[in-house]
Amino acid sequence: MTNKYLYITLLAVLGITSEAMAQETQSRNTPRLVVNITIDQLRSDYLEAYTPLYSEGGLKRLLTEGMVFTNVSFPFTPVDRASAIANILTGTTPYYNSIVGSRWLNRETLRPVGCVDDPKFTGMLTAETASPSSISTSTLGDELKVATGGKALVYAIAPFRDAAVLSAGHAADGALWIDDVYGDWCSSIYYLMNVPDWLQSFNDRNAPGRKISHVTWEPQTTASGSFNFFLQTENEKPFKHQFTGYQRFSNYKQSALVNADVTEMAKQCISATGMGADKVTDLLCLTYYAGPFGHQSMTDCQMELQDTYVRLDYELNRLITHVSQSFGAGNVLFVVTGTGYSEVEAADYARFRIPTGTLNINRTANLMNMYLGAIWGQDNYVESIFRNQIFLNHRLLETKKISIGEATSRAQEIIAMMSGVRNVYTSLQLLTSQSLQTEKIRNAFNPQRCGDIIIEAAPGWKILNEDTQESEMQVASFTQFPIVIFGAGIHAERIQTPVTTDRIAPTIARSIHIRAPNACSSEPLF
Repeated sequence: MTNKYLYITLLAVLGITSEAMAQETQSRNTPRLVVNITIDQLRSDYLEAYTPLYSEGGLKRLLTEGMVFTNVSFPFTPVDRASAIANILTGTTPYYNSIVGSRWLNRETLRPVGCVDDPKFTGMLTAETASPSSISTSTLGDELKVATGGKALVYAIAPFRDAAVLSAGHAADGALWIDDVYGDWCSSIYYLMNVPDWLQSFNDRNAPGRKISHVTWEPQTTASGSFNFFLQTENEKPFKHQFTGYQRFSNYKQSALVNADVTEMAKQCISATGMGADKVTDLLCLTYYAGPFGHQSMTDCQMELQDTYVRLDYELNRLITHVSQSFGAGNVLFVVTGTGYSEVEAADYARFRIPTGTLNINRTANLMNMYLGAIWGQDNYVESIFRNQIFLNHRLLETKKISIGEATSRAQEIIAMMSGVRNVYTSLQLLTSQSLQTEKIRNAFNPQRCGDIIIEAAPGWKILNEDTQESEMQVASFTQFPIVIFGAGIHAERIQTPVTTDRIAPTIARSIHIRAPNACSSEPLF
């Protein structure tokens, strides 16, 4: 009997010891802080062209010491900043997470709404309302909160409201962005009911609104301002920009200077909130900017773009150095990627005899309405239009006992014959199709957010809305960008196997031993 009890006691002790060792091993192998960095409009061609201008500790260090995936794409099209960031943090496409773009048409009001607009949650230090209520799935930050019982800290910092809120997700401790009117770092009462002392103190000292009147953007170094490393030509257009007028903060947020503000706010947030201070993994999501200045074409701001990458390199160097020194390089996991698009410049194709044209979405909708009226009697079959989408009047069709499938099929027939139309998709087709040809279009579609007819214009053609004067150039070309995973024991490697961005979230989730977001079905990258 004595031996039996001794045997049970030994098993219990061994069990407790092995469990403690397992927990210690898990804690030791799990980073204390994950820094997820999304660089808006990052392009591999620019990234590589400006390499001679980089320091040893920023972009060059990431590309040489990190695990670099060079052949990356988004699993849906079209892509913009909002849909890209939502995809990265949810690990799934707009078909499931519902973020089809920065704006969409509200079917009830027939008015465009922003992806994070929410009048129920007023702004804090801003007039803008915001919440993540439009995201219909969990995010990486949400799952981290669930896994740790709310103990993990999750913050998102970005120049732009949509980027901050979509990165933060539903359960984050804070989402911070720069207000367009006063230039303060601001948030929503969804996340913060009161202005934290550290945020107010930082705004008083370092907010863009306090310094913009005496800020001038010039090339950071002589090298970046005297020679164009992308086009290999001399600098014929030296630049010098100041920020004035009503749009000064909007323009500032589309300049290279805003990246320094993101770095400073990130450092302040880490120190003030105690991120990475304990064994519970925390998540910090950052958005940097690498797009054209002031909505100019790439051609018109080549030198500004060059300086943007030089300054981006400098800011990443500062961030990586600060965080690594604070917590140790092995305790921090950096994940860096781009948004997979670049603002399309209005190229003068006609001048060079390249096929081009304008597809007027208003006239297209009117023609479709006349065609359906000839079949079923004159009426308002088209309820509204938005971008390249046509919304049908569902109530009218129901009254006339016409199925959506029949109406969209008829519309598809007439629109497909128009000049400048490459393809036409119906909502029913995208909901039921499983073909490889329509996979990316289907992944970008969401029945609650998108129209009944989706028009794809021919490459080089422009879709114009005469009522709003909004136009959009159709481009089918691919914007190349990398995924870089760095720190936390990651070994340097260059991988050319094609991968998609929806695999980032499950990769981070696996690295910190939590469940991937609830609509994510993609495999981790490693």
